[in-house]
Amino acid sequence: MAVTLKAEKREDLNKSVTKQIRESGYVPSVVYGKDKESKTISVNSIELVKTVRDEGINAIMSLDIEGEQPVNVMLYDYQKDPLRDELLHADFYMVNMAEEMDVEVPLHLEGEAQGAKDGGVLQQPLYQLQVRSKPADIPEAITVDVTKLEIGDTITVADLPEAAEYEFLDTEDTTIATVVPPDTVSETDEASDEDAEPELVGADGKDEE
Repeated sequence: MAVTLKAEKREDLNKSVTKQIRESGYVPSVVYGKDKESKTISVNSIELVKTVRDEGINAIMSLDIEGEQPVNVMLYDYQKDPLRDELLHADFYMVNMAEEMDVEVPLHLEGEAQGAKDGGVLQQPLYQLQVRSKPADIPEAITVDVTKLEIGDTITVADLPEAAEYEFLDTEDTTIATVVPPDTVSETDEASDEDAEPELVGADGKDEE
């Protein structure tokens, strides 16, 4: 069942009004979908963060816009102030619960690899998996047990168990986890240091409003 998130219509897009919305604890947002007219809204910042934290980044939310019928949405994108750790803007995508969609799902490794106990180093080159499924069947996360991994062993997408509710889109030979000898890690770090480019000084990034 989708979690309800209340939203207010946002008709005045003036910068001063947008600033007031943020100061009042709300996030200026847009909701749109395939063959759907986009709408400008605002949602409570705390409620949005709580929903994503509790339900996951791919949570289905029933967006309750004042004066309109609720619509099922997912958080598609967001902008954040890196200094104040505040949400600046959010994009919601209206989903069709009967149609499959492609999403990124967090990848978690579980357990302590035997190879790590023996002196090797566990590496995780991939932290998200591409998954295709209907919205209600999107897993919150994919968890992989690495306890049996020995030094030199590798787990790839092909090793993941198949699920009837969703399919993996990453190529089967994509590495998920591997345990390498400690001397391999040292050589890699040294090569990275030698190839590293000098850091740019005085280059400032600006967040999109």
